[in-house]
Amino acid sequence: MTAARSPDGPPEAPEPRCPYGGGTGTPPPTAYAGYAEMDALLALQHPRTSAATEPGFIIMSQVMELLFELLRTEFTAARNRLSEDAVDEALWTLRRAVRVQQVALSSWDFFSAMTPMEFAEFRDSLGAASGFQSASYRRLEFLLGNKNPQMVQPHLNASSHEVVVRQLHEPSLYDAVLLLLRRRGLPVADTVLSRPVDASYEPDASVEQAWREVYEKRAAHHSLFLLGEALTDVAESFARWRYTHLTVVQRVLGGKPGTGGTDGVAWLERISGHRFFPELWSARSCL
Repeated sequence: MTAARSPDGPPEAPEPRCPYGGGTGTPPPTAYAGYAEMDALLALQHPRTSAATEPGFIIMSQVMELLFELLRTEFTAARNRLSEDAVDEALWTLRRAVRVQQVALSSWDFFSAMTPMEFAEFRDSLGAASGFQSASYRRLEFLLGNKNPQMVQPHLNASSHEVVVRQLHEPSLYDAVLLLLRRRGLPVADTVLSRPVDASYEPDASVEQAWREVYEKRAAHHSLFLLGEALTDVAESFARWRYTHLTVVQRVLGGKPGTGGTDGVAWLERISGHRFFPELWSARSCL
């Protein structure tokens, strides 16, 4: 096709056309839907009532689960890179993961837009279902180091039971960090490194001292200093996510029990005070 020429200037550029709008040759096949399994994904929404907000509740709950799975993938990769002493690669992965955490945090905006009456229109259809039963979330907590064998119980009769138990018995991201600190000559106690991998993590004075040395001698421990700040970003983002979860539930449910008979606000208030990588927080009081 020849471009039109204006009487006072160069030829005018042809109007852009849709790349699949026809023309010479055979258009390439569209692989996007098949590659990302879009047909299967978009067939997974089955509201049980006519409530206007139930489709959004289902979709955003599914979005949150996908983000949990992505975070687990990223944090697993970071853990593995740290085990290989590839700190730079781990830092790049954590940088990406924090961006995903920001998306997860903003996902609460939809839920907070529901009034108590709108949620009540379909709440009974949830039955015993509760986000407390999310295997993806539980695996993420275990991976970051918040191990508690009792938290396997909600998954006892679920298809996810095996993978949750397996995650409980895998080293956490913080386990890899502590071993790295020790390999770099920092004073992490043997008792910290030899504790059962499925045990609840308890803060230790030797780990606090190790982080204090990293921060006080940041030039000598530059990569570890950057790692400490990256992990603090992760922990802070998670704390924001938990606190926002709490306020959303307070706004939508008030003080009523959570879905599935959980404690609702009372449980969320207790867990919102938890911090991953605790010595990174306590060491700041000594700097």
